[in-house]
Amino acid sequence: MIPILGIVIGILIGILLPMDIPEGLTVYVAVGILAALDTVFGGAVADLQNRFDVKVFLTGFFGNLLLALALTFIGEKMGLSLYLVPMFAFGVRLFENFALMRRLFFSKYMKKDLRNK
Repeated sequence: MIPILGIVIGILIGILLPMDIPEGLTVYVAVGILAALDTVFGGAVADLQNRFDVKVFLTGFFGNLLLALALTFIGEKMGLSLYLVPMFAFGVRLFENFALMRRLFFSKYMKKDLRNK
C-alpha cells in the first residue's frame, strides 16, 4: 500500500504548493505524470500479488519516464504528436492495472471478511 500512500502525498503536495507550469512544458508534465501513475499502479498490483521489488519499481519508473519524455521531445522536433503514443499506452495500462488491483483487493481482503462473519 506504499504506492497508494505516495499518490496521496503527491496529491496533497500539489494542492498545498501549487505551481505555474510554463505552457511549453505542459505536454511533458502530462506525459510524466501518466508515466509515474502507470508505474505506481503497477507497483500496487505487484504488492497485492506479493511480488513487489524496489529495483524493478525504480527502473520501471525512470525507464518509463525517460522513454515517454524522449518520444515527446523527438515528436516536437519532428512536428509530430508523438506524445500521444505514451499517453495512450499509459492510459490503457492505468485502467488495466486499476481493474487488476480491484480484483486482487477483493479476492485478497473481502473473502477474509466474509469468512469472519
